[in-house]
Amino acid sequence: MLSDAFLQQLEQRHLANLTFSEVSRALRALSSAYVERRESALADHKALDGAGKRAAFALYYGPLHFLLVQHVVRELGIALQPGVVVDLGCGTGVAGAAVAASATPPLDVVGFDTHPWTLDEARFTYRALGLHADVRRARAGPVRLPKHTSIVVAAFVVNELTDKDREALLASLLRLTAGDGGSDSAGTHVLIVEPISHRISPWWDQWAAEFIERGGRADQWKARVDLPPLVWRLARASGLRPDVLTARSLFV
Repeated sequence: MLSDAFLQQLEQRHLANLTFSEVSRALRALSSAYVERRESALADHKALDGAGKRAAFALYYGPLHFLLVQHVVRELGIALQPGVVVDLGCGTGVAGAAVAASATPPLDVVGFDTHPWTLDEARFTYRALGLHADVRRARAGPVRLPKHTSIVVAAFVVNELTDKDREALLASLLRLTAGDGGSDSAGTHVLIVEPISHRISPWWDQWAAEFIERGGRADQWKARVDLPPLVWRLARASGLRPDVLTARSLFV
């Protein structure tokens, strides 16, 4: 679960200069952009133009993605070895944080992204959740992994990559699962989490086949979780219905 202290800090951070109504309007616009104008919204990070949309992304999608990834990790029964969580396309950092916090003691995180705002937001997330982390500016595709990587996480990012970067990432992950990612790659886990929609991920079946061939698994998830009050309020005000969180995952 997300701590009340973190949620309070998140709310104070993003509602300091914005009203609830402004954020809820921005959330409607953000949701519409991802569904109806996806390609233009993703181009050059235009979906995150403006303080309102950024606040909406952090306050609404951040907690949802944390809880969803937390559910996936718990249901898969992933037992992490000591090491580093690599959070590819880390966004606000919630996916890597959810994975790192699942271990006892929590693991360190290295987050990679390209947007200056998300990098700053990821630093805030990791710090507010008490995680040791390093955040670096880099594309998800050709990233060189740190030593002692325990797990590579790519949540809600593979569908946003260019074909070239997606192919480079798949090749890199497959080498990693084969133990060819360097002297510290043996035993490294890989977890991919994506929206359940096939429309935005025509590459999914190929990736699933590659993971399964290497002893991995592909799953679909429907999770009922206790959502923070602010998330519920934003959902109601924006006409969204997060009653059941859905996703699909690849793990090896």
